[in-house]
Amino acid sequence: MAASLTHQAYKVNQLQQHEADAAQALGMNLFQLMQRAGARVFAQLQRHFPLANNILVVCGKGNNGGDGYIIADLAQQAGMKVTVLVLAEREAIRGDAKQALSLLEHSAVNIDFCPSAQSIIEQLNAFHGDLIVDCIFGIGFNGPLSPALVQLFTKINNQPCAKLSVDVPSGLNADLGTVSAKAIKADLTVTLIAYKQGLLTGQAAHYVGNLQLETLGIHQAFSQLCATHCFRQHGQNIPQLEARPANYHKGHIGMLLAIGGYHAYAGAICLSAEAALRSGASLVSVCCHEKSRTPLLIRRPELMVAATSAQTLGRSSVIEQAKVLIVGPGLAQTAWSQALFKLAMACPQPKVVDADALNLLAAQPQKSANWILTPHPGEAARLLSCAISDIEADRFAAVQKIAQKYGGICVLKGAGTLISDGHTVWINTSGNPGMASGGMGDVLTGIIGALLLQMSDLFTAARLGVYIHGRAADIIAKNTGEIGLLASDLYSEIQRLINGQCY
Repeated sequence: MAASLTHQAYKVNQLQQHEADAAQALGMNLFQLMQRAGARVFAQLQRHFPLANNILVVCGKGNNGGDGYIIADLAQQAGMKVTVLVLAEREAIRGDAKQALSLLEHSAVNIDFCPSAQSIIEQLNAFHGDLIVDCIFGIGFNGPLSPALVQLFTKINNQPCAKLSVDVPSGLNADLGTVSAKAIKADLTVTLIAYKQGLLTGQAAHYVGNLQLETLGIHQAFSQLCATHCFRQHGQNIPQLEARPANYHKGHIGMLLAIGGYHAYAGAICLSAEAALRSGASLVSVCCHEKSRTPLLIRRPELMVAATSAQTLGRSSVIEQAKVLIVGPGLAQTAWSQALFKLAMACPQPKVVDADALNLLAAQPQKSANWILTPHPGEAARLLSCAISDIEADRFAAVQKIAQKYGGICVLKGAGTLISDGHTVWINTSGNPGMASGGMGDVLTGIIGALLLQMSDLFTAARLGVYIHGRAADIIAKNTGEIGLLASDLYSEIQRLINGQCY
């Protein structure tokens, strides 16, 4: 795999428009590219399913099906028992897929043409093999599934064997990461030429399984033909913190002011503030409700309590000494909360705005180039005055719209968290379902706030914070499992990661 494409992600139309020219630049036609794709996928099949001996390849009528015919031929040559089911009449297969089918028809592979999904369902009842290869739609799928296809995909998913999807799990929108009704739930997805952005966020996490990229050797030609503003961030391309000089003291790094913690929500601001300490903030001062002071200091005596209301904070020197503000964890939406929100919004320092501060911002919209907004889909919906379903229907558009409307950087949380400045989008690859627990967002806010103290650029601080947050959870989940993961469990791993370990 080429390093040049491991961090780029593309839309379907970009692949469709430029793959032929990229292949031609290397002296290949599209059928030769199809042959190469089939060979690379078959190599992945052998690598990940070495004991597979009886496979079923389900093909659609397009070029994704053509890849399937190549795979089936190679599997048969390797001594496997192979059955091919085609979701079309023989006459419907055209172009390069027809050429691949013609080659397969000269082999001993059994090919059944099943123009109705029900016919394939009946064939599946008799299959007791090791692996199903999904070559039904590929990147060409868009729109709702018919009830018959929903039944077929359900039947495939319920088969006890492993599943491999070629390019994209059938039924998954490769641009948006959405599923209208049902999609193939793959154990392995081998995507071709380049990452499709919809494989990396939203509902895709439930369907792609282990995602592998095969660039087919045309990566350089393709990237020269086609620019993208969407990127995949992983351990090899995240921003780095500079090493601290030996003579550094806490004054060089500065103070972070955390604002939130209404009396019913002391835990939220405590989680954020401690995460900031663990992420390198030298001094963290907290403005919280009077009733939250004691639990905060009992939990972490290294924290300082600056004030307990907007009135006392406004008179305090802390408001001017702080280099960065985090606003929102446990803030609530009371009159006490609104006064603090108004004061914080008037401050010129860089900010991380989260939780109820986002809800107050949605009610009183304003724009700044000097903040990072960290909404989950519900908060994002309020910021854009739409439904949560609208956010999840196009997460890429949502994160860009929020950044454009409110300024600064938006971090749209969820599986495949998106980070955008309104133009460029980075898709995060760290994190796991165990993070679906209370307080995780508060910890993220603290991490990003501390990184803002130590980095000059909001975008890079947001990117690194999101990655470290998810990576810390991944390390813990690998050791102890996802279920029962607590937000405060992340602290020790955050500290190790901040110090450049285990990226």
